[in-house]
Amino acid sequence: MDNFEKLGVFYLGRPYDLEAGKAREGYLLYDSKDLTTHGVCVGMTGSGKTGLCIGLLEEAAMDGIPAIIIDPKGDMANLLLTFPELRPEDFRPWINESDARKKGQTPDEFAAAQADLWKKGLASWGQDGSRIRRMRENAAFTLYTPGSTAGIPVSILRSFSCPPASVLEDGELLREQVSGTAASLLGLVGLDADPVRSRDHILLSTIILDMWQQGQDLDLAALIGLIQNPPVDQIGVMPLESFYPSKERFSLALLFNNLLASPGFANWLSGDPLDINQILYTPAGKPKISIFSIAHLSEAERMFFVSLMLNQVLSWTRTLSGTSSLRAILYMDEIYGYFPPVANPPSKQPLLTLLKQARAFGLGIMLTTQNPVDLDYKGLSNTGTWFIGRLQTERDKMRVLEGLEGASSTQGMAFDRARMEQVLAGLGNRVFLMNNVHDDQPTLFQTRWAMSYLRGPLTRTQIQQLAPAAEAVVPPTMEQSPGAQLPIIGQPQAVATAPVSPSAAPSDAGMTPPVLPQDIRQYFMPVRARVPSDQSLRYKPMVLGHALVGFRNTRLNVAHNKEFSFITPVTDNVFAVDWNDAQPIDMPIAELEDTPLDGARFDPLPKPAIVAKNYTGWSRDLSNWIYRNQQLTLLQSPALKMTSDLDESERDFKIRLDQSAREFRDAEVEKLRAKYTTRMKSLEEKIRKSEQAAEREKEQAKQQKLQTAISFGATLLSSFLGSKRVTASSVGKATTAIRGASRSLKEKGDVDRSLETVETYKQHLADLETQFEQESEALAAKLDAAHTELVPVDIRPTKQNIQVRIIMLVWMPYLRNEDGSDEPAWS
Repeated sequence: MDNFEKLGVFYLGRPYDLEAGKAREGYLLYDSKDLTTHGVCVGMTGSGKTGLCIGLLEEAAMDGIPAIIIDPKGDMANLLLTFPELRPEDFRPWINESDARKKGQTPDEFAAAQADLWKKGLASWGQDGSRIRRMRENAAFTLYTPGSTAGIPVSILRSFSCPPASVLEDGELLREQVSGTAASLLGLVGLDADPVRSRDHILLSTIILDMWQQGQDLDLAALIGLIQNPPVDQIGVMPLESFYPSKERFSLALLFNNLLASPGFANWLSGDPLDINQILYTPAGKPKISIFSIAHLSEAERMFFVSLMLNQVLSWTRTLSGTSSLRAILYMDEIYGYFPPVANPPSKQPLLTLLKQARAFGLGIMLTTQNPVDLDYKGLSNTGTWFIGRLQTERDKMRVLEGLEGASSTQGMAFDRARMEQVLAGLGNRVFLMNNVHDDQPTLFQTRWAMSYLRGPLTRTQIQQLAPAAEAVVPPTMEQSPGAQLPIIGQPQAVATAPVSPSAAPSDAGMTPPVLPQDIRQYFMPVRARVPSDQSLRYKPMVLGHALVGFRNTRLNVAHNKEFSFITPVTDNVFAVDWNDAQPIDMPIAELEDTPLDGARFDPLPKPAIVAKNYTGWSRDLSNWIYRNQQLTLLQSPALKMTSDLDESERDFKIRLDQSAREFRDAEVEKLRAKYTTRMKSLEEKIRKSEQAAEREKEQAKQQKLQTAISFGATLLSSFLGSKRVTASSVGKATTAIRGASRSLKEKGDVDRSLETVETYKQHLADLETQFEQESEALAAKLDAAHTELVPVDIRPTKQNIQVRIIMLVWMPYLRNEDGSDEPAWS
């Protein structure tokens, strides 16, 4: 594992020495969970802002963290331009041919130069094609184009659906979402969206609130009708007609009708639904990097879509459990106009709410801008990480400093304004100041080389070429959907499309159901299919059994109750009801009807069905049949010791496992850091003191050596210049010189020993760092196993946990075709 391929960290670059003007050794690693307190990146055009943010999103993909990317400029689609083989032919379709002409190269030559540039650039930052390949394996990349079919289109039909109960029960949040929805709709037709002064806004908000409180969904067609005939008689204390006369309401309805009828708006009504869960994960549970390119939209359409998306994300967060680990990223490139300091566009309120509340649910928000003066820095006071690149004007620097100071104050951190001003003045291309409230001090770093090919905004034709390569969301199958019934071993999983014939029915079918004894209840399955005028509807008798089955396993901590409903034919045979022929029915019993559809015919009722005591026996038979044939199949992760929930699909269980693994990883990494940090700091302090001692010893040895040299020199000089007789004085001087030489040798020994001590401590520190790396790699391997190994676990019910609640006669509707065959009319 490379030093930057560590658990829960994003490799963003290398520390930078501003005075030397170059990157230092080592890596700038950013803890992914720090992004739960959100981030903002500011920098002028050419500062390297896009490269930094694309690098951050690449790291999220490497770590299996899904992201929603709102892209008003069109740059972020570059995330799909990843070429593990780094061949010139991979780059050729995506180069900017005007750049090739400026360099005097043919397109092929320029593509080859770009491939070589990217290969060398990646290598200089410790990366290669295999890392690109791992990124593409860890996440799916999807390019959406709302309001256009160039990429994957987006349908907004479900975007006005009633929000979840958690939102409905939160009065403040509900009002914010209602107001935001009304404002975005009015902005789409070019009307003022002031929530206090605008009659249009107040009327739409009243309609939307009333419908949602009744639990009803909305679409544009229904809204047009409700504008003309609102569900209320007064607004505030004024009668509806006085507040907003019907003739004027018709004009508003006409605006929305024209919008709905316009050919261009059809592109908003087809495509993948704006379902956040489906946007963040594929049907197989793989994390997605979903890019919403909106550069092609008008200003009003962009605001409409952004506010709609933010409200959908806000509703989605309310369905989540709390976590301190990073669950997903919401990234918006170039926030200019969507989060202004004074105005209040429809996008601002949901974004403010998300910045305040999303961290509790593990959603990290990352915003970027090149116009710092156009950001509401008070709203960003809770932002934990600031990435600051080269700024254009002094005014921009002052606004950034204001925002940094506010964020530091909110987080209780000290802020050195003078030092920060000095640093900001010296920033260059691809050099950023990271001010992270989770760190002790700001950090200067140079961004790493992006794995994606940064060619700039894509053309419509290029987007059309990219879209098929991106992994689109497909509607989940029965096995994949959260509400899907878990497999019933040995039995069909859904109502069959082939007719279920109880017996060869005589041709003399009656027009009315038979009269039964009072003890026998009979009901009618609702007709769901359209009944054409040239087809006849006929009912066939069947027995329906409904049971509550308990599945218990104390070892796995499983205690689930599941309701089952089965239908089976009733015949005149010796065994009138055979539950081995039963089929499951996925419909609430309460939806059965008391009366049949008019004009239908009824097959004859077999005689056993009119004997009340037979139903008691059939109830016992159903209980025994469930005991022998039914079981609950769940999935288990042995590594994380987690078991899937009742009716939880494999996809959703994998998503839950990924988040649990991430939380487990972050907790274990914190334990590892706590375990090693104290020891490392102790060794670092010993190294520091030992190096200081070694310097002192060197200085003392140097002084002693000089003094010894002076003593020897003086003695020799006196011998040559003075008397040739050996005097006591000359002997004393010589003795002193010899003692000085001895002390000089001792000082040199002390220096050597001090240097040995330093090297010993450094070796201990290196050994400790190696141990930390080994334990981190072992933890990573354990979590990889947790992601891949899922074991099915079968849990069978006990007889005492099977309760047959009802056995009844049910008439099932069929359509008779011209060829005499029957097909079910209830599915």
